[in-house]
Amino acid sequence: MEITSLSRIAQVTYQDLLRLHLDETASTLVGSLEERHRNGRTYLYDKYRLGTEMKSRYLGEDTPDLRQRLARAGELKAEAKARQGAMARMARILRAEGLIGADRDTGSMLLAFARAGVFRLGGTLVGTSAYALYEGELGVRFSADELARTGDIDLASFERLSVALEDRVDPKPGDILSELKFDPVPGVHDRQVWKWRQSRGDSLVEFLTPAFGDETVRPLPALGVSAQALHYLNFLIAEPIHALALYRSGVLVQVPRPERFAIHKLIVADRRRGGPDQGKSRKDRAQAAFLIEVLARDRPDELAEALEDARSRGPRWRERIESSLMLMPETRARLEAV
Repeated sequence: MEITSLSRIAQVTYQDLLRLHLDETASTLVGSLEERHRNGRTYLYDKYRLGTEMKSRYLGEDTPDLRQRLARAGELKAEAKARQGAMARMARILRAEGLIGADRDTGSMLLAFARAGVFRLGGTLVGTSAYALYEGELGVRFSADELARTGDIDLASFERLSVALEDRVDPKPGDILSELKFDPVPGVHDRQVWKWRQSRGDSLVEFLTPAFGDETVRPLPALGVSAQALHYLNFLIAEPIHALALYRSGVLVQVPRPERFAIHKLIVADRRRGGPDQGKSRKDRAQAAFLIEVLARDRPDELAEALEDARSRGPRWRERIESSLMLMPETRARLEAV
């Protein structure tokens, strides 16, 4: 397949716009920085007083980059007006350069989720909605026809993280979706709600979480929703990255690392073969093939590491990857070469 790179202007502008959005997030610090330690990890919170009550707002896992931005919170806040103007200009440049933007329905939903704290509190876009955002991250042009086939949104988060953060979205995703004319779809057996369907269309929003045992419906307290547990999802959403959905001046979200997304698609494609989602299996392989071709050329070390990680998790993981690669000889050759 032919890979077309974005222009240098588009690639630099995307990275600059992403940086400004991260600066914008850090500029919202209003109180003092608080550290909380759990399971060998450090999480940062904004601790402030509201009336007579002390509040804490989760900011993110402790990293040097986040620390550096938070140390400049006052300076970043003073630059807010100039930064917002620059963000609008950069978004216009990206549209002029041909990057695929989010449609109005999807963009407004992602913006509402971002403002409510869904991505700040561990929510990660998965599926085709995440795949579309690798255009800017990888600096390559995607097919608009392929990305136009679905308006579905899949969001995933770790249940344990959701419990540990001790923070909550506001408003809840269910309330946001109701405002956007989505109706809850109760489960057939237990009537729990983990997905919503658009009342005036076919779009579907689903909440997912990794399964450590049975694939049941589990709560995500930080996000205020229930989620369908799925095997192999823990590999996909480990160590997510920031990305931008091109709507208005951009919406800051989280997506899986592209190398993990590619390998996970090989696994999921095999799970879906021969079942009701047979058509999705072909799309999974196509997305995996495209990403692996790009990554084998530009990020071979990251791709090799993700493949080795997946294969090291057990024979069933290796069997599913191998089963998909049997149908993808060119992709297999690229993986063997990294």
